[in-house]
Amino acid sequence: MVHKLAFIGFGVVGQGLAEILRDKKEALKKGEGFEAAIVAISDLMKGSIYDPNGLDINTALRVLNETGNLENYPETNTLVTGWDSLKTIRETNADTVIEVSYTDVKTGQPAINHCKAAFESGKNVVMTNKGPVALAYKELSAIANQYGVHWGFEGTVMSGTPALRMPIATLAGNEITEIRGILNGTTNYILTKMENEGVSYEEALKEAQEYGYAEADPTSDVEGYDARYKIVILANYVMNAPLTVEEVSCKGIADITLKDIEEAKAEGKRWKLLAKARKEGEEIIASIAPEKVAITDPLASISGAINAITYECDLLGTVTLSGAGAGKVETGFSLLIDLITIDRERKVVKI
Repeated sequence: MVHKLAFIGFGVVGQGLAEILRDKKEALKKGEGFEAAIVAISDLMKGSIYDPNGLDINTALRVLNETGNLENYPETNTLVTGWDSLKTIRETNADTVIEVSYTDVKTGQPAINHCKAAFESGKNVVMTNKGPVALAYKELSAIANQYGVHWGFEGTVMSGTPALRMPIATLAGNEITEIRGILNGTTNYILTKMENEGVSYEEALKEAQEYGYAEADPTSDVEGYDARYKIVILANYVMNAPLTVEEVSCKGIADITLKDIEEAKAEGKRWKLLAKARKEGEEIIASIAPEKVAITDPLASISGAINAITYECDLLGTVTLSGAGAGKVETGFSLLIDLITIDRERKVVKI
């Protein structure tokens, strides 16, 4: 059965997934029995197109690249243009909504409303937006369950690296008592640069911006806000703990100096911005803060823009996972694996 997709938002990540679906079409069909058709794309700035019979990915990408507007897609008898995001979600024949719109992480909007509209319309959602998962996990999970649809958000924590799926699927039966992670590649790049090359925080940040690791306004990364949303998602999903963003203490790396770096070296330690959530009785204590970790710590060896996460398990002990935390292809893959998971579950239900 062809899996029909509607994209809400079509920036770097959305186009990354579209290119993967195009380039791996035959391999996915042969290896997974997975076939996808993009039937709709709605982007606030780039226009909106819908064809219930499916859109040609190459044509859509070419039109966008050449004209900047999807609505210049060649006309057909069944092509519809001009629908806004909510109309696209509710009225297209898509099975699953790819929610990658520009979203305010402080409010989770408009992605929260997009999720609600999709679930209430009987459509699955896969997304990379952190806001809705961090701010409205309980509410949105309940709605998805009510309507019997799937909600995938693997890409919200470590891009395509399975920080969410892996513990749920392969650490089942363990009680995870603590999660510690390097969940922001920008800050890890800066700290690595300072240690290895002896440059100041300001110099390292400037280079991170030049390489595209940091935004022009790096506040969300360097002050720890990005990592705070991610540890909340991990606590809610992996530890089944109703943690809120407001309950997580947060301190960034802007005050780390070269003197601090050298002192840590002398102690056989290394600075990392750590996201932590640990069980204390019935409570979850969570924080984002720079810490000196021993060189022998699994997280100490993580350098550059790589992310890593350690799960403390009562049966298996310490398990550490590392991998890419960002990137067009990597984040596009996170959406793909959520889609494949939905497809596998649909086949099981059908059997």
